[in-house]
Amino acid sequence: MLETQTLRDLTRLARAAVPALAVLGTETKNRVLLRLADRLVDDGDAVLEANAMDVSAAESSGMDPAMLDRLLLTRERIESVAEDVRHVVTLPDPIGEEFDARVLPNGLRISRRRVPLGVIGVVYESRPNVTVDVAVLCLKSGNPVILRGGKEALCSNRALAEIVRAALIEEGAPVDAVQLVGDPDRAVVGELIRMQGEIDLVVPRGGTGLIDFVRRNALVPVVAGGEGVCHTYVHEDANVREAIDIVDNAKTRRPTICNALDTILVHRTVASTFLPGLARRWSEKGVEMRCDAESLGILDSYGAPGNRREASPEDFGHEFLSLRAAVKIVDSLDEAIAHIETCGSGHSEAIVTEGYEAARAFTDRVDAAAVYVNASTQFTDGAQFGLGAELGISTQKFHARGPLGLRELTSYKWVVLGDGQIRE
Repeated sequence: MLETQTLRDLTRLARAAVPALAVLGTETKNRVLLRLADRLVDDGDAVLEANAMDVSAAESSGMDPAMLDRLLLTRERIESVAEDVRHVVTLPDPIGEEFDARVLPNGLRISRRRVPLGVIGVVYESRPNVTVDVAVLCLKSGNPVILRGGKEALCSNRALAEIVRAALIEEGAPVDAVQLVGDPDRAVVGELIRMQGEIDLVVPRGGTGLIDFVRRNALVPVVAGGEGVCHTYVHEDANVREAIDIVDNAKTRRPTICNALDTILVHRTVASTFLPGLARRWSEKGVEMRCDAESLGILDSYGAPGNRREASPEDFGHEFLSLRAAVKIVDSLDEAIAHIETCGSGHSEAIVTEGYEAARAFTDRVDAAAVYVNASTQFTDGAQFGLGAELGISTQKFHARGPLGLRELTSYKWVVLGDGQIRE
């Protein structure tokens, strides 16, 4: 982790740690994680000091408030990260798990056994908590990791990575299994994603520009998300009060994350009841509603409070990452699904309905990593899904989809046990 070390140096050290980490026992890995969780809390002041340096520099450079929120660490957020680490300790270790075991007609006993993927390179922006989330999942799943965070979070990432490495040292585990790239030069990303034979998988986390660059230029396998353009459809039979609560949470709980709501689709039957109620709620929170002509007319005719304007075509299918949301009236479930198919990104989509048939049709026909019935899309998160944390959220379908947890960071090998069989 010295500044003089090149990316190739760091990768060489990480690859040398592959054998030791792959056979590290579950008890040892869990001790490392518990030590890490304790250190996060105990050394939290040092992390906050480092983060304050990053935030100050970002503010001076004019960083957007939404990105500043992603960068910011607080005592509460650090304790939440530590709690997620402790939860990963309680999860089963996937390495060595035998599954699909059976005996063939010729007497061979055949099964699949989970193994680590190898050295994983993770490229991310802004959110320093990713440093811990990624390291924890990679360690428990037996994968050395190369961490390359954004330059805006470099001080925070250094402080957090040192805590991770200290926990490894204190428990006698291979410290080189976690490497942080200290070089902020963007050219390093281009080098990392072309390291065939040295990096086994790359996971980019960040904006569309970063993800598209990695997908276009990588020579190693990539698992990536995309934009989180998330919709909530309020069906004609929805409980309006419940729908307002769900939509409000999906947008305002934390508007800067990829699972935050971007577009509301409202069935015409309930629009005149739902929209004014939502506008009253959002007027208190400063949410701007970008409405199609019909929804704008409804809000104006009811004299609903709040900030609103007529939507442009570009507002539909746009990831806002801020207190803005597009609004569209639809005539049917079919129209809502068609809109999602056209404008969605395959991340998280939701329906609010009291009817089984509508819920079943929505979950059957909407193609997304996570599909919700009567719940906020803000739950698309590794910790919320019981995975402890996540390496990222994949909107592709190979080899993993949705939050990337422990099992998604493994491959398998076939194990075949015989007693002298030969093939004719």
